[in-house]
Parts: sequence; C-alpha cells; structure tokens
Amino acid sequence: MKRPPETLTSPSNPLIKSLKGLERKKERQSSGLFLAEGARLVEQGLANNWQPDTLVVAAAVADRPHIAALADKAEAAGARVVLVPERLMSKITHKDNAQSVIATFRQRQVTLDQLEVRYSPRKSLFVALYEVRDPGNLGTILRTADCAGADGVILVGTCCDPYSFEAVRASMGSVFDMPFAGASYEDFEAWRRKSGIASVAASVNGTVRHDLVNLQQDTVILMGNEQAGLPPAVEADCDQLVLIPMRGGADSLNLAQATAIMVYEAWRQRDFQ
Repeated sequence: MKRPPETLTSPSNPLIKSLKGLERKKERQSSGLFLAEGARLVEQGLANNWQPDTLVVAAAVADRPHIAALADKAEAAGARVVLVPERLMSKITHKDNAQSVIATFRQRQVTLDQLEVRYSPRKSLFVALYEVRDPGNLGTILRTADCAGADGVILVGTCCDPYSFEAVRASMGSVFDMPFAGASYEDFEAWRRKSGIASVAASVNGTVRHDLVNLQQDTVILMGNEQAGLPPAVEADCDQLVLIPMRGGADSLNLAQATAIMVYEAWRQRDFQ
C-alpha cells in the first residue's frame, strides 16, 4: 500500500525555510537547486529529465487526478513529496497568489563544448548575451530562443542568474528546454572562432540594417548589456554590426524586444525551418 505524502504546517520547518531561501542567489549556489512554480513548469522539467529534489503541493488540491499523477511522477524521479497549506505556498514563493504546485530541481552546469553546433543540413543559431543584468529579460530571451528553435543561449561575462525566480518565471518553462552555458568573453570568442561561427551584433554603431545581413550561415547573435551595450573591443571582434531601424521618440528598444527581432529575422531567412 502506498504511503501518503508527509504534511508540513509550520513556516519554521527546516524544509520550508530552505525553500524560502532559494530566493537568494547565495542559497541557490550553495544548494545547487532552483524553484519552479506551477504544474505546467514542473511537468516540463520532468519531461526533459531534469532531476527534481522536492515537490510541494497545496493540500487542498492534492487529490485532483492530474496533481496526484504529477506527484507520482515526481516521486518516481526521486523527489520528496510534501503537502502544505496554501499560506505556506505563499511564504515559499514570496507571492500572495502562489500556484498550487512548486518543485525544486537540480541546476545544470553546461559548458560551451557541450552546446551542439549543427553544420548541416540546418546551420546553427546561437544567442549570446553580454553581461545581461535583468532576469526578466533573460527569461524572456530564453523563451524567444526556444520558440525560434535556436541551438543555445550563451551568458557572457557577469550575467544575472538564469535560475532566479524572475528568470524562471519569465522563461515560461523554456529554462528546461533551451540549452544555456556561461563563459568568460575570452572563452566565448575562442569557442566561436574554433567552431567557425559568425558573430553578428546589434549595435548603435551598426553599419547595415539587421534584415540585410546574411544570417543563414552558422551564426551567433550577440546582444549587449541593457545600459552600456557592447564594449568597443567586443564590437571590434564581431564579423558584422547591424542596426535595427527605429523611428519616433524612443531612442532604444528593450533588450528582450531587440533580441526577438534579431532571432526571428534569422529564422525568417531560414524559411522558418
């Protein structure tokens, strides 16, 4: 006979306190865990074979068939399954309207050499983000790259944490689908050149419109920091600097918007294949 899940009711329980602590980067780094909120995201993580550590379910919905099935799947994958009252779900997520399912997963540390470079029949497409600082932008870019079938996202230099609450939420589950790796600029540039991948950067110093440059070859789209853009030395290493046309009073696009324009232009040039 299957044993029922354990029930926790106290906010001072060590597990609850450790889950709440995952809001902080230091705790995520020391534990190697991150939080995913919502049944759909948890299902996506399990479907992509990410290792669950703990599944927390609001006790009021635990008997619903799809929630019970998700709990069984998580437990089979090695997760500790616990039930808690709704008020503790909000404590864990630091939100008033917390979802009814939360899970912690083991982080993955991917290196540049683990990213798959496809030379044929479809050319590779990567997105590199230079010192991106906004986790909402990062999560949205992971989602965009996933939607457009990019091969990976590279976090260059000191970037925000892709495993933060904000980044995971903004990715809408693409954190589980889209390979991403972190690297210093020097290592990124060495990998790119060794792999024979052209670099195209969006820049205010661009000399050609973004839709007039060849993005059908093996390409990495390099996007700069939200405030400072790309340093001159980095721009000098790029094969092409492009300019996204704008009119009106605004002097710039949001980083996630600009990245979406670049990525979808590359996909359009490849006939959305």
